[in-house]
Amino acid sequence: MNFIRTAINDVIIIEPKVFGDDRGYFVETFRQDKLNQFLGFNINFIQDNESKSSYGVLRGLHYQLAPAAQTKLVRVIKGKVLDVAVDIRAGSPTFGQHVSIELSEQNKRQLLVPRGFAHGFVVLEDDTVFAYKVDNYYSPENDRGIAFDDPALGIDWLVDKEALTLSDKDTQQALLDKAEVFGSACLY
Repeated sequence: MNFIRTAINDVIIIEPKVFGDDRGYFVETFRQDKLNQFLGFNINFIQDNESKSSYGVLRGLHYQLAPAAQTKLVRVIKGKVLDVAVDIRAGSPTFGQHVSIELSEQNKRQLLVPRGFAHGFVVLEDDTVFAYKVDNYYSPENDRGIAFDDPALGIDWLVDKEALTLSDKDTQQALLDKAEVFGSACLY
């Protein structure tokens, strides 16, 4: 596995090695020991989630506040998304900045999104299957979000706004300057 730090040092791209031949391919998608060795500490993922979506579905920007904050390890099994992580750690030098990366069944890349980041993705191909691990259980009372179209964030979602499909919840999220954010630069 290859670990790549992004423009926001704490958000990490993981590129697994793919072994392919005329039968298909084999890929090791997760190795706890290698991830922990790269990070220098342990993350204990406790839940796996999966969604299937059509082109233009946008999910996010979501996060959970402490004590239910989550680190996510996200990937695409089928199709393609633009995945986005926004730093919402008060006092962070990259507060309000984001990383966006294409994740697809072809590139097999994954993104490690630490605690203190809002996360979202937009689907770029029909019938996309998105999967992710989290290190804390879902907690409705700690669930929060930020408006995907907050002009202060400057995110190019690569899909015209008129072509997006959002949940009612995601159409009513607060702008970053009105949202509850993390009080310190917590990680993982």
